[in-house]
Amino acid sequence: MTIIDRYIVRAILGTTALVMAVLLALTIALFFIEEQHDVGQGNYTAASALVFVLMNLPQRAWELLPIGALIGALLGLGSLARGSELTVLRSSGMAVTRIAGSALIAGLILLAVEVILGELLAPQLAEAAKHLKAAERFADVSFGGGGAWVRDGNLMLNVEQRAGSGQFGSMLVFELSPRHELNAIGRAARTASGGQSRWLLSGYAESRFTPERVLASSDGQRTLDLALSAGFLALAMSDPQQLHARALWSLIQYDRTNALDPRPYLFAFWSRIARTLAIAFAVMLPIPFVLGALRSAGTGARMAVGMLLGLGFFMLQRLIEPGTVVFDLNPVMLAWIPTALLAVLTLGLLARVR
Repeated sequence: MTIIDRYIVRAILGTTALVMAVLLALTIALFFIEEQHDVGQGNYTAASALVFVLMNLPQRAWELLPIGALIGALLGLGSLARGSELTVLRSSGMAVTRIAGSALIAGLILLAVEVILGELLAPQLAEAAKHLKAAERFADVSFGGGGAWVRDGNLMLNVEQRAGSGQFGSMLVFELSPRHELNAIGRAARTASGGQSRWLLSGYAESRFTPERVLASSDGQRTLDLALSAGFLALAMSDPQQLHARALWSLIQYDRTNALDPRPYLFAFWSRIARTLAIAFAVMLPIPFVLGALRSAGTGARMAVGMLLGLGFFMLQRLIEPGTVVFDLNPVMLAWIPTALLAVLTLGLLARVR
């Protein structure tokens, strides 16, 4: 890296860090206020809510970094343009593509930070925060109302999650014949992992269908040998947007193997990749603006433009997400639309400036 590269990179990274600090401070405040309606339930106190919010901070940072990078680059490069540093660089013969290359170095550094947040820190801390909150609020009562549908051979299972490692809520067991006819329906009040793919069902009752009649039984206990671990089942119950890429790919392969619909996981998987790569274009997009209309604009005007572009990118991702299932559209194509539009806009404007 040359001195000029380091100068531009330092300007972008410095303002991006400042923008992220402001965005995360606002996020903490809003998130903490949102948690107040749960304070007082069980042992969940204001201090517990603050810990929960802080443990979810890497996930929020991962979500906000593309926006923060765009605004930070706009402010950092805008300050260089207003101070005539970029004008001097261009007057000395430096092409716009060379300036964009320097900005891209900063983008790659931020991209690496995004990968660390999204793959190493955020999913683990968010999951730990969820279990901590559930344990303090409900003490072994099911939380979130969430569950998962999974398939294992001729069994279709619907499981409700509970607080505690390997401890789950009620389980519905649908037993199918090789011709996909319903042989039996069972329900367990509690489900626990017995280790080595063995599951212990308590409070179990079953209705088995025969050609002549329905046989009802309530043995109270049943043991299932499944190819599902407690960890995998917990992944299936998690929000796809909060899972790291390896977990999402595992769930995609599982759904494909068992003839289930993998589209929500496909969208989340490719959306993570597309969102991360979008940072590289986000730091270059401000260059045409700061060399043109926003060259002499104040910080407030650049901040407003950055917020408008960043929120537009963020909202577009949120708006197209339901289209994966509701409109039966290609999840891979939908996941890449916001980043593709950002790339086309960035490269098109850079070409015009040059």
